[in-house]
Amino acid sequence: MSSSSRPERVISVDLLRGVIMVVMALDHVRDYFSNAPFDPVDLAKTTPAYFFTRFITHFCAPGFTFFAGTAAYLSLGRGKGKGAVARFLVSRGLFLMLLEVVVLRFVWQMNLDKSTGAATLWALGWSMVFLAAVIRLPVGAIGAIGVVVVLAHNALDTLHAANLGALAPLWHVLHEPGPAGTVGGIAVFIGYPLVPWIGVMAAGYAFGAILSKPRPARRRVVAILGAGLVVFFVALRLSNLYGDPKPFTRGKDTLFTVMAFLNCEKYPPSLLYLCMTLGPLFLLLAAFDRDGAPGPLARATSVFGRVPMFFYVLHLLVIHLGIMAVTAVEFRSVTGPEFTWAFSGSPDWMSPPPPGAGFSLVGVYVAWVAVVVLLYPACRWYADLKRRRDDWWLSYV
Repeated sequence: MSSSSRPERVISVDLLRGVIMVVMALDHVRDYFSNAPFDPVDLAKTTPAYFFTRFITHFCAPGFTFFAGTAAYLSLGRGKGKGAVARFLVSRGLFLMLLEVVVLRFVWQMNLDKSTGAATLWALGWSMVFLAAVIRLPVGAIGAIGVVVVLAHNALDTLHAANLGALAPLWHVLHEPGPAGTVGGIAVFIGYPLVPWIGVMAAGYAFGAILSKPRPARRRVVAILGAGLVVFFVALRLSNLYGDPKPFTRGKDTLFTVMAFLNCEKYPPSLLYLCMTLGPLFLLLAAFDRDGAPGPLARATSVFGRVPMFFYVLHLLVIHLGIMAVTAVEFRSVTGPEFTWAFSGSPDWMSPPPPGAGFSLVGVYVAWVAVVVLLYPACRWYADLKRRRDDWWLSYV
């Protein structure tokens, strides 16, 4: 069925989501291609170049989740009732969880070990299910729930799964990364606990009401929200009163002090982490939301933003196959330790490369550009397909 009757998309959201997806690819290329044997946010070992390469990718998961909630609200303006949106959120949420623990688990690790990780799509799927459960509430109430969850969850930082006995797996699911037991003989590790991600999506849903306003009004509100979050982050981070489990302390010089100031907790994302990332994203959205046709680069970037889930799944496969192919050619072997490293799951600092394997940060950036360019034709084709057709399955990926 033709989709020509659909209301006009908010192009600035597509552009911002496109930026988020492209930057996210940098983080995953670094995971697989980097030869650095350290965590890029470990200030005792990292370099500024590695730290800021990791830092700019921090904006991706909050933006990905927040604007998924916004998209749910905007779908109400396309003729869908709340009941239909709730049913879709539940079915898509369950689909994303299954995609995470079955398909993407293999894409990441390329093995059949009896273990799986619950990460981005797991949290995104459960956040959709939660949003479906509250969607019949007034939009202001949903926004308030989201904001309260985000504001209050760091009060739980002193509660640890190790002290909860039989409830430990549940706490790993909710707020503290860690093992959550086994399901059908498969060990499950929770990388993305659900709190506060469910609050981020709920707040994003309420944000959709702002984007439904005329452009001048919404630009002003979005810019004020963005600036307010940035100021709030700076003030609260300097105070060290609340908002992150890692208090701010000065570094060995000015640059490392700035790095320490920005080095907020992502697992789960602290209040300060979310303010630090969502504030600038709002400012960027306001800057993008202008009259006139976007330029060639903006149009190309917005293609990725129109098909974020398609890009997400495809880019992981291309990156993993890419490092395997490059390593096999470089070492002329598919049996040596170098290829075994490239074949294994997420061969980054957690499984340091053998001597000679992996690439410098310059090589990481070259590979990143290559991946984005390679994926553009496929994403453009899929975006055009979604624009022309309204088949139900196209809404899931």
